[in-house]
Amino acid sequence: MFSRLVFGLGLLSATALVHPALAVDARTLQIIVSKDKQSLAVYDGTEVVATSKVSTGKDGHTTPSGIFSVLEKQKYHESNLYSNAPMPFMQRLTWSGIALHESNSVPRYPASHGCVRMPGAFAKMLYGMTDLSVPVIISDRELVPQPIDHPTLFRPSAMPLLSDVELRPSMPDRLGEPVQVAMNDTAAMPMPAVQPIATHEPEPPSEPISMLITRRTLRETVIDIQTLLNQLGFSAGNPDGLLGPSTVQAIKAFRTLRPTEFAADRSLVSDTLLREVYAAAGRGEPPNGVIMVRQAFKPLFEAPVTIADPGLALGTHFFTLHAVDAKAGTADWFAITLENNLSRETMKRLGITNQESSIITGKPIARSLSRIAIPDETRRKIDALIAPGSTLTISDTGLGRETGEGTDFITITRG
Repeated sequence: MFSRLVFGLGLLSATALVHPALAVDARTLQIIVSKDKQSLAVYDGTEVVATSKVSTGKDGHTTPSGIFSVLEKQKYHESNLYSNAPMPFMQRLTWSGIALHESNSVPRYPASHGCVRMPGAFAKMLYGMTDLSVPVIISDRELVPQPIDHPTLFRPSAMPLLSDVELRPSMPDRLGEPVQVAMNDTAAMPMPAVQPIATHEPEPPSEPISMLITRRTLRETVIDIQTLLNQLGFSAGNPDGLLGPSTVQAIKAFRTLRPTEFAADRSLVSDTLLREVYAAAGRGEPPNGVIMVRQAFKPLFEAPVTIADPGLALGTHFFTLHAVDAKAGTADWFAITLENNLSRETMKRLGITNQESSIITGKPIARSLSRIAIPDETRRKIDALIAPGSTLTISDTGLGRETGEGTDFITITRG
């Protein structure tokens, strides 16, 4: 058990509990900012290792609530939005201007222009604790991560990964280096003498991954249609989720060959089109969910998942992987649920008929996990990638508007 040192930070009455191993194992940390308490807590699993008062955004400049991560760190930064205001020990959360930073005015009530202000000594200490990608949760109410064990969550696999599952890139970005497999033709080559096999522990993944499970949107539907139409010989162009000329022409050509099926369907892209393309490709029923995977702020791949009872909201849940035991095949996950009341317009767009007021009470995390079915091939792929510090977000609302180049998955629950 690690010992704990307690420092009284007299400056601005901030307090901190400092864990001596944090600088070495920073990837297991997560930061939770409570707007109702105007406080910040750093967690290592369920253990609070540092706390401070903060000041979030005042009326008209509200700090958004949601799921973020540290995107950039600068010991000294000046605001691009507010007259070059100094922002020492800045840790950026969005590219649109939200950050954690030091301030000489932290009155413990909302006072900033949207950032999270921290006392100087604490801001400097926190800066030394964190690496890029450390999760930061900003919530309307106080949250505490809880351990969770559920069969839907990922854990290391004892078996080597040998799979031909098709996993598409989640954006038109450069993929990683392909895996090379050496094969011997025993009929053409003499059998070599038996050599001792060197045994060693496999190297665990060193870089954590971030994942998002959400409902499919038009983008994912178009990517599937492009991919399958290409396989069927219709030249739909690069699977990028955009309805460019090649994709539109391929869709029209496919529909022309099936006048009966599309007699009552006037939409270019529709559920009917998706079902017919899936059927033509021999893929069965199309999925209604997707899992996306990023590593080091870059998309790796995405794959379909199925969400049971799609008319019921999933809610917004965030999971962090604290530790992995590859030998035992176990993983220690911690989870929190964020309140995220969807508008009527959003519910209609997503096909949600019941948001269920109890979504943040009882056992909402287990209920949501139990409704998600992940194909075995996809699960094996991800099981081989998880490492301490990996994260998983479950959300109804798809890719957040702040998610983009150079970010993990950002989910805004209240703007």
